[in-house]
Amino acid sequence: MRNEERLAREILEQLGGADNIADVASCMTRLRVKPADYSKVDLAAIKKIDGVLGVVEEETLQIILGPGIVTKVANEVSEITGKTSRLVDEEDPNPFEGLAGRTKNDLNKKNATPFKLFLRRIASIFIPLIPAIVASGLIAGITNVIVRSGADPESSLIQILNLIGWGIFGYLGVFVGINTAREFGGSPALGGAAGILIINPGLANITLFGEALVPGRGGLIGVMLAAVFIAMLEKRIRKIVPSSLDIIFTPTLSLLITGVATLFILQPVGGWISDLITKGLLGLLDVGGILAGLVLAGTFLPLVVTGLHQGLTPVHMELINTIGDDPLLPILAMGGAGQVGAAFAIYFKTKNERLKKVIKGGLPVGMLGIGEPLIFGVTLPLGRPFITACLGAAVGGAFQAFFKIATIAIGVSGIPLAFLVHTNQIILYLIGLLIAYAFGFIFTWLFGFKEEMAKDI
Repeated sequence: MRNEERLAREILEQLGGADNIADVASCMTRLRVKPADYSKVDLAAIKKIDGVLGVVEEETLQIILGPGIVTKVANEVSEITGKTSRLVDEEDPNPFEGLAGRTKNDLNKKNATPFKLFLRRIASIFIPLIPAIVASGLIAGITNVIVRSGADPESSLIQILNLIGWGIFGYLGVFVGINTAREFGGSPALGGAAGILIINPGLANITLFGEALVPGRGGLIGVMLAAVFIAMLEKRIRKIVPSSLDIIFTPTLSLLITGVATLFILQPVGGWISDLITKGLLGLLDVGGILAGLVLAGTFLPLVVTGLHQGLTPVHMELINTIGDDPLLPILAMGGAGQVGAAFAIYFKTKNERLKKVIKGGLPVGMLGIGEPLIFGVTLPLGRPFITACLGAAVGGAFQAFFKIATIAIGVSGIPLAFLVHTNQIILYLIGLLIAYAFGFIFTWLFGFKEEMAKDI
């Protein structure tokens, strides 16, 4: 029997059987299921299944299996149960239609603080774009390394690679506009049009109040403001326009009014917010230096646990758009590195064979920048190693801040991020990564793990 088939059958058995599955979906690392009757589910038994890295109980039951294998297991579950498996966003809190009815109110009461809801909305705009951003950024970064290694930057091959790698970043405002409008209940196409208002090169030909407008001023923050505005405006105009005229007047008036509002108000406001964020972060890193890097890296893993770290994507992009690189991402990337070091320490110290298997499954992807299997399968359930992982991350973050390591694009953390930092900083970034590994290991080995912690794993 294939491993994914075995996993699917064993998981279904502990979920109460195939007939007890109401819905099934998967994301990059998790199998998400909605049992018809939760009383038939044996969570303890699921956690003990060989290959299960952890279980997250939210409004859906999320079984962490890791990247690659999760899709195959989801397909097996779908075939056995007859339920169509859907691929959903990693942070989508509600992938099943109709699920909100019983659980949404409870979830909102527990978790829906205004700040958390705000970050989740921002995350929902950018999460669908992450695969394209990561792929493009990695290609652009590798191309940069090739050029710095002596390749002719004017050669056809390099030009083609640059076209592929940097293409999405030139038009990212359109994608962000589309997703923002969709998130706020507007027409995606109008959101894309709002994004074009911010990045259109034709802005340079327009002079207002004696000053020429600047294409891209306000960046993605300006795009989101314009897209939210057009989505809200569209809904209000639609309420007063007769249905027979809606297709003509509603989008036309929405775009026209948004265009004027963007040029006179939204783009300047977006530019002000953008400057505030970038100057604030750069000032924090300049003044705080090592201490700032230590605190930022050391407190990042708790943000990852909540899934709210995706809300920082526009901040990373704004730094790149404004100053040309991102000094924040290498610091935060140390969060995953500290956790890898902690996992190594536990692996060499524990005698629990099941825990060793979980770590062996999570370490390779953890080193490649996907930390969820180690978070939910190892450090967080054990408790204290999660803290020592954060401490190891803090040391690595301090190193990155001291040497002002920065990336030219955004992507996954870990080893692959080395391709995205400035070429002359690659060695320094990797040294910082090793430092975070080492201190995560040392802190966990000395006082982060005792064998009795693993008895319930």
